[in-house]
Amino acid sequence: MSVIEVLAEACGPEHVWEAGPADRVDGVPAGWVVAPGSAEEVSGVLRAAAAAGLSVVPSGAGTKLDWGLPPAHVDVLIDLGRMSGVLDHAPDDLVATVAAGTPMRALRAHLLRAGQRIALDVASPGATLGGVLATNEAGPLRHRFGTPRDLVAGVRVALDEGSLERHLDGHDLARQICGSFGTLGVITEATVRLEPTPTARAWVVRPVSTPREVHQLTEALVSSSLGAAAIEADLPGGAGRPAELAALFEGSRAGSAARAEAAAHLLGGGASVEPAPPEWWGRYPFDADDVALKIWGQPSELFAVVYALRDAAGMPVPVRGSVGAGIAHVALPATTPADRLAGMLNAARTVLMARGGGGCTLLRAPADLRELVETYGPARLCDASVRLKLALDPEERMAPGRLPAC
Repeated sequence: MSVIEVLAEACGPEHVWEAGPADRVDGVPAGWVVAPGSAEEVSGVLRAAAAAGLSVVPSGAGTKLDWGLPPAHVDVLIDLGRMSGVLDHAPDDLVATVAAGTPMRALRAHLLRAGQRIALDVASPGATLGGVLATNEAGPLRHRFGTPRDLVAGVRVALDEGSLERHLDGHDLARQICGSFGTLGVITEATVRLEPTPTARAWVVRPVSTPREVHQLTEALVSSSLGAAAIEADLPGGAGRPAELAALFEGSRAGSAARAEAAAHLLGGGASVEPAPPEWWGRYPFDADDVALKIWGQPSELFAVVYALRDAAGMPVPVRGSVGAGIAHVALPATTPADRLAGMLNAARTVLMARGGGGCTLLRAPADLRELVETYGPARLCDASVRLKLALDPEERMAPGRLPAC
């Protein structure tokens, strides 16, 4: 039997096709595309792929397929777009079980009708829940609520040989699958923790002049009893738009307004209370063709990393992110020379290691540039991650090459 015939037995001939020019994962072409409609069909696809010795890469909306390391090869691209919808919602328990291919905007709309939300305000347009979990993507609300690892109560995952699992002895599957980039298995559904939708929101926006000032003002907010739900900074890196620090306050109408006014007084320097966020809020600083970096570390040390990046680049660079949580993203031109990019990555990693730990990832770059620099740096996977990968995917068919070398 041909590959298409084998895969068609799992999810029907109308849902299997030879890949076209657009069916790529970070530039790596796929051989075939399958679109299963259920967890059982995903299981069948994985069994068929394993029997044929084929590699697989899962995809939701494809918004982050160019993040991290590209796969070594992609025999079968699994499109989870048909697996969409809220499977169960228990408003009184503040949990919902959702199919992995569900767009985040559809999930938000469903929950809003019940006066609830999932605290994942990600910036990827059109992202699906499965894609958000697979990359552990989070937005400004990570300051108060954390990342997907903190918000997922359970998952159902199709593993390499096709079994469907909710638990693994000795492992917290729900947490470890988040950020695995499809290398451990295919997420088919997830149970997520919810929050009541706040009655009111107010933003405090203050102009800033230096990364150190961002650090000092952020520390003042974090040390206060005002309880910001998010603290973000935007340092454009050039003339035009001013650099700003912004904080979000949520709750009752009177309570959020009072805390926002108190925060504006605390920050001083022209801080204002606004009914809507600044234009840049919740957006990445990079465009589709830019080189993108992600930096994370102790919030108190983030400003030093920004200075190190500026020194290595020889000029200010656009930086934006959740400074209260110690996470930010950096945008660079696609024309950045490899030696300069390597110097920036090394400078950031050196400062982070000297100041309590953290990391600097080359999130996205053109293929010719990525080949010349280290995406994740010299650090290797921890032993627990290596053991789990070897246990779940001993022949490395699940998104091969997407994890750092181990």
